[in-house]
Amino acid sequence: AWHRAWALDGDAAELAGELAEAALEARQAGGHPEPYLALEKAAELTPHDDPAKAERLAAAARHAWVAGRPQAARSLLAGLRSLTAAPDGLRGRVQLLHGSLELLGGETRSAREELLSAAAWLLESHRMLGVRALVRAADASYRAGDNRAFLAIARQAAALRRPDETVATQLMFEYLAGMASTFSGSHQEAAGPLRRVVELAGSVRDPAVLVWACVASMLLGEDDTAHRLSARAVEAARLRGAASAVPQLLEYTIYPEIWMGRYPSVAATAAQGLSLARETGQLNTAAQHLAWLAITAAVEGDQETCRVRADAAIDLAEAHGLGIAGAVATWALSYLDLAAGRPADAANRLRAERRTSSHVVIRVMSTPHFIEACARTGDRERAASALRVLERWVGSTRSPGLRALVARCRALLAPPGEAEELFQEALDLHGQAAYEFEAARTRLLYGSTLRRERRPGAARTHLHAALETFERYGARLWTEQARAELRASGEPVRPAPEAATGQLTAQQLQIARMVAEGATNKEVAEQLFLSRRTVEHHLRNVFSRLGIRSRVELVRLMS
Repeated sequence: AWHRAWALDGDAAELAGELAEAALEARQAGGHPEPYLALEKAAELTPHDDPAKAERLAAAARHAWVAGRPQAARSLLAGLRSLTAAPDGLRGRVQLLHGSLELLGGETRSAREELLSAAAWLLESHRMLGVRALVRAADASYRAGDNRAFLAIARQAAALRRPDETVATQLMFEYLAGMASTFSGSHQEAAGPLRRVVELAGSVRDPAVLVWACVASMLLGEDDTAHRLSARAVEAARLRGAASAVPQLLEYTIYPEIWMGRYPSVAATAAQGLSLARETGQLNTAAQHLAWLAITAAVEGDQETCRVRADAAIDLAEAHGLGIAGAVATWALSYLDLAAGRPADAANRLRAERRTSSHVVIRVMSTPHFIEACARTGDRERAASALRVLERWVGSTRSPGLRALVARCRALLAPPGEAEELFQEALDLHGQAAYEFEAARTRLLYGSTLRRERRPGAARTHLHAALETFERYGARLWTEQARAELRASGEPVRPAPEAATGQLTAQQLQIARMVAEGATNKEVAEQLFLSRRTVEHHLRNVFSRLGIRSRVELVRLMS
C-alpha cells in the first residue's frame, strides 16, 4: 500500500483509503515502524473537501505523538487549520492532543485550559476520552501546584459521574475524588476512593490510566504496590510502542523509590527518563527528572552536580509553570544543606518554599527534612506544626516506614529523657519496612543524641551501623557526619574507603547491575532503549574502571 501510494498506482482516493487502513493494521500487528507517516501520506492523497482528510491528519498527529515525535505531531495538527471539511466530532480529539502536547512540553496553565475545552467537547460524544481530558487537566493543575484549580476540576467531575461507568472511567473518577480529599487535608476521607482506585487497577491495561493507581498507592503509603503498578504501566507502554508515555511514567516509578530510600535506582531511572524526555521533546518531564537527579546528587554529597541540576530544573519550572519540579529542586538543595551540616540554610530554604508553593505532595515528602532542620536550629514551634500535618496523613496509611519517620520526628522534638524510646520505636518500624537508608539516618540522629547525653558507648553502636550504610550508598556528606560523631564520641575512625562502584556513572551502574543479574547485552539494550553497541561500550568502560575482565568477576563484585 505504501509503495502503490507513492507511485500513484491507481485512483488517489482509493489509494489513500487502502494506505490508511494498512497503517492502522500494521500498528496493531507491530509491523510498520512509523504508521504516522503512512497516515500523513494517506491524508495528502485524500481530496481537500473529503472529511476523511482531516480524520487522517488527526490520526497521523496522534500516532506521531504516541511514537515520541511531538514536533511532527504539532506540524500535522497545524495542517488541520486550513481544512473546512473537518467533522464536528474531531474538534475535541484535536484539542485533547493539543493539550497533551502542551502538558509535556509547554506551559501548564495553557495545557489545562486546552484540556478542559477538549473535555467539554468529548464528554457527550466519547465519554472515556472526555474523562481522560478532565484528569489530564487536573494533572496540569497538580504539576503547577494549583490546588484550587485541581479541586474545581474534581468537583466538576463528581457532578458528571454515572452508575454505568466503565472500569477505567470509574478509576479516574475515584482518583480525582481521593486526590481532592487529600489536597483538602481530609486524609481519612481520601483513603476510601484511593483504595478503590488500586482495586480497579487490576482490570485496567491502559498505562495512562494505571499511573493514577500508582499515585493512589503512594498516598496510601503502599510503596511496594505503587512500585509494582508503575513498573506495570511502563511495561505496558513499551509493549504498545508508546514511546511518548515512558518518560512521564518513569516519574511515577521514582516516587516510591524515594520513600524507600533506593537512591541508586532513583538515579538510574531518572537518568533514563531524562534521556528519553529530551529525545521526545518533553521539556516538562525533563525538568522533573532533573529535579530527581538533583536529589540523588544531594544524597551522594555531590554539591556542584546537585546545584547545577536543581538550577536547571528551577529555570524550566519557572518558564513553564511547573510548581512540582521547582518544589523538588528546592527540596534537593535543602537536602544538600542538611547533609552538609547547614540546618539553618535548609530550614530557611524549605520555609521560603512553603510560603510560595502549594504543592502538597512534595511538601509532605520534604516534611521530615524540614522538621529535622527546624529542630536542629531551635525552631520547635514550626517543627511541631509541620509534624501535626505529617501525622494526619501518616495516620491514614498502614505504612511502617512512614510511621518510622513520624517517630523519628517526634524524638527530635521530645523533652530530655523521652527521645530514646521514640528513636527505638522508629528503628523497630524501619526494620518492618526495610527502609535501609532512612534507618541509617535515624541511627545517626539517635547516636548524636546519645553522645550529647554523655553515653558514648551506646552512641557508637548506632553510629557504626549508620556509617556502614552511608559508605555502601556512597553518601559522602552523611558519611562525614557519622565519622565526625564517632570522633566526638572518643573513637578513632579509620580512613574512608572509596566504594568501587562509586567510580561508575549512573547509567554504567545501572548496566552493571543488570548484567550482574544475568541480563544479556541485547536484553539490556531493549530495556534501556539503547543500541547494543552503546551497551557494549558502557560495559567495556565498567570493566576498565572496576579493574575486572569478565562477567563472572562483575557478578562477584556487585554481590
